[in-house]
Amino acid sequence: MRVRALLALVVVALSVYIAVTVPARLGLDLRGGTQIVLETRDSPTATADAKATDRTVEVLRRRIDALGVTEPVLTRSGDRRIIVELPGVQDPREAADVLGRTAQLTFHPVLGMAPDTPPAGPGRPEPKPEPSPSGETVLPDEDGRKLRLGPSSLTGADVAEAQAVIDPQQGLGWYVDVEFKDRGSDGWAKLTGKAACAAPGDPARRVAIVLDDKVISSPQVDEDIACDTGIVGGSTRITGGFGADEARELALLINGGALPVPVETVEQRTVGPTLGAEAIRSSTWAAVIGMALTGLFITALYRLLGGLAVVALACYGVISYAALAALGATLTLPGLAGFVLAIGMAVDANVLVFERAREEYARRDTARRSLRAALTAGFRQAFSAIADSNITTLIAAVLLFLLASGPVRGFGVTLGIGVLASMVSALVVTRALAEFAVARKAVRRRPRLSGIGDTGAVRKWLLRRDPDLMGRRRRWLAVSAAAVLLSVAGIFVRGLDFGVEFTGGRLVEFSTSSPVDVDRARDALADAGFPRAVVQSSGEGGLTVRTDRMSNDEAVRIGEAVAELAGGEAEKVRDELIGPSLGAELRKGALIALAVAVGAQLLYLAVRFRWQLGAAAVVAMVHDAAILVGVFAWLGKPVDGVFLAALLTVIGYSVNDSVVVFDRIRELTGGTGATGARREKSLARLTNTAVLQTVPRTLNTGMGAVFILAALAVLGGGSLTDFALALLIGIVVGTYSSMLTAAPLAVELQTRGEAPVRGGGKRPGRPARRPVQEEEPTRA
Repeated sequence: MRVRALLALVVVALSVYIAVTVPARLGLDLRGGTQIVLETRDSPTATADAKATDRTVEVLRRRIDALGVTEPVLTRSGDRRIIVELPGVQDPREAADVLGRTAQLTFHPVLGMAPDTPPAGPGRPEPKPEPSPSGETVLPDEDGRKLRLGPSSLTGADVAEAQAVIDPQQGLGWYVDVEFKDRGSDGWAKLTGKAACAAPGDPARRVAIVLDDKVISSPQVDEDIACDTGIVGGSTRITGGFGADEARELALLINGGALPVPVETVEQRTVGPTLGAEAIRSSTWAAVIGMALTGLFITALYRLLGGLAVVALACYGVISYAALAALGATLTLPGLAGFVLAIGMAVDANVLVFERAREEYARRDTARRSLRAALTAGFRQAFSAIADSNITTLIAAVLLFLLASGPVRGFGVTLGIGVLASMVSALVVTRALAEFAVARKAVRRRPRLSGIGDTGAVRKWLLRRDPDLMGRRRRWLAVSAAAVLLSVAGIFVRGLDFGVEFTGGRLVEFSTSSPVDVDRARDALADAGFPRAVVQSSGEGGLTVRTDRMSNDEAVRIGEAVAELAGGEAEKVRDELIGPSLGAELRKGALIALAVAVGAQLLYLAVRFRWQLGAAAVVAMVHDAAILVGVFAWLGKPVDGVFLAALLTVIGYSVNDSVVVFDRIRELTGGTGATGARREKSLARLTNTAVLQTVPRTLNTGMGAVFILAALAVLGGGSLTDFALALLIGIVVGTYSSMLTAAPLAVELQTRGEAPVRGGGKRPGRPARRPVQEEEPTRA
């Protein structure tokens, strides 16, 4: 006991120290900013492998540092993906332009003029480069006249430094002063020296400076430059009628360097500071109120030990937060789902132990009753159910991290950390506090004060009624099948409103000063050139616009149209851009991860239990998931990343509930040393007893989570409300399915697999009813 108490003290003290000294990283959806995911592409001269992507990251880091963004984050994901996080950046246009441009700066000799074509203008796009078999390239100059350019003599890698300069005295305005490196200085002298050999006015006396296949400047070499000597000194200036911003951006690109390979934006997310701050505020209030209500509920149920369990839950919060901070993990909005599930599992572990301790205390005669012995037996007997439920969840968390991507992968990280922290909280902290409490004389003299000295109101009611649930098992299975069919019908009738994470496209959410009629908004956007835009209301004074394709400039035009309809301002609170390839990848990855996780859980449950029980647990899990998806289809709610996190949470709850029931079935049917007489009992009756014995745990755990989710649903707003609603539906359905879907199905599967008994093949009839408490659980 002393060793356990010391271990609990060390873990909590270390967690408090880390939580105070190491700040956790908040995702951009909680603090506001822009996230851009870039994907490198192959070029004619380079392959976009891991090394090229690493070099691209370094170039982008220099560019972002020049932008002056506070605490930017750049990381490589896989061989070709680069994740860029820019806190505080609300207009992604500047960042996307600077990051996405390849900045391929080259210096070319001009060979002569090509046949003239009309310059670019309205309705006429910029001409593309026209390479010829001889290696020449044809590009229009600043005035739109085509130039024949020879192969590049210098590149941006030969430039030492570029600086935006203004010279009002000579009337040059803004220009870019370029300093070459040693090798570049010699190359610049040769290039200009060769051009100086042409006669004044000859196009061949010009030098073309090209940025990303566009001639930005093509000056003539001054007449005082000698042929074959060129400009010495290693510097030049790029002119082109630049404005101040254009000159600074060009200097920034040149100093940042050219990207080794081209990049393409496959994902872009912008969250306004208002939405991020509101998410933090609402989440904090919901957590405080929900945890307070849960604490009062657990304390009312289990009195002193319930109060100590609340202290252990607070320790769980500190331990899990410290683990996230120490690992440098990022806490995002979908990641909150992992914590909600882990909180539920931490409550569940405490409830399991206390209910087993109540059973152990009640079954002993008065002379042998001991709170300490009952508590010890409760921890021992509940350990297998706690371990199995946590291991199945950890299997899912690990597989989601390894196989999925995006928010689903983040969910796996936070879920895994939360599960481990919940086990430490329940099995170490709670046990140390509880054993210390029941050893006090004041508690021993008043066993009811401890919370395990009586059986509880729910168990007393079940003892009196002893309902035969498994006797009507086919009726319950029919109800479950009807619920699934009704829910699935919603998918076919109403369809699923997939978010841009899975379909690709762009979604922009605005907060307006006054409500905007959705039909008027559709008409206005159609007139503005977006006839296929999907417009929906979002909360009070909110509006979302989703299109297949939308550029940053078009997003600005849509915002202006919405603001005009609102008669005021339209604040952009959320902006998500997902490329079609990435959307398909996220969808495929999520489905694969989910399927593998379900298969791994089935395999584990089949090993730990009979295969029939494992199959029944998986069917109940699919039952819960199908009903949740169907309800969201009937309600017209979006199926996005946040919903997917909620769905995974519901699956975790479902498996945990089924595991607890099956653990009791295994115990009663002899999995832990049952007597021969017990083996002869009807399987249905034993399953019925197992379900009734675990009803208090199932209801009390569900109610503990309901308080947190109800607070989140009322105070959350936006996607947090949908997330909480999904979990509330999942808990209700999961509570039903663990008792009245998984258990009846397990009985049916096992009954069909049994060999017929002698005497006409009739199966044993149902034995006479006995009180639930008389089915004494075998001690593990």
